[in-house]
Amino acid sequence: MKTAEIRTHSRAQTLALAERFSSALKGGEIVFLRGPIGAGKTVFVKGIAAALGLKSSPTSASFSLMKEYKNKKHRLFHIDLFRLEESEVFNLGFEEMLEDDNAIILAEWPDPIRQMLPADRLEMDFILKEGDEREIKLQSFGRVSDALLEALCKAAKN
Repeated sequence: MKTAEIRTHSRAQTLALAERFSSALKGGEIVFLRGPIGAGKTVFVKGIAAALGLKSSPTSASFSLMKEYKNKKHRLFHIDLFRLEESEVFNLGFEEMLEDDNAIILAEWPDPIRQMLPADRLEMDFILKEGDEREIKLQSFGRVSDALLEALCKAAKN
């Protein structure tokens, strides 16, 4: 397990960070995003989707639980499990997602699916600070997510 911490100071910086980070996403990655409402989780997802050239802009998936965005090169699943318990998420189609080696899985409020997804994942905890500042704590759990953590730290320096 590797850990790191980065900061953004505005919505625009969070979007730019996600856009720079997106070049590290090739498919098969899982990223857990946690933090309070308004902490920047969905903004981060929007930045990734825009940089990948996905036509639709992600919105909070809280009411639909899972949204899929794709183009010829990428397939992104945006999952938002706010207010759900583990027993309520068994029939959402995770098996199909996991069978697609090109799928990028971004899961907000991921705790109900922690045991259903592979252990190799990047976890991002968004912490609200003063004003528009966000502290983002990172933890990687495996070879793929270790590389993602390093790419995200590099993106934060640019």
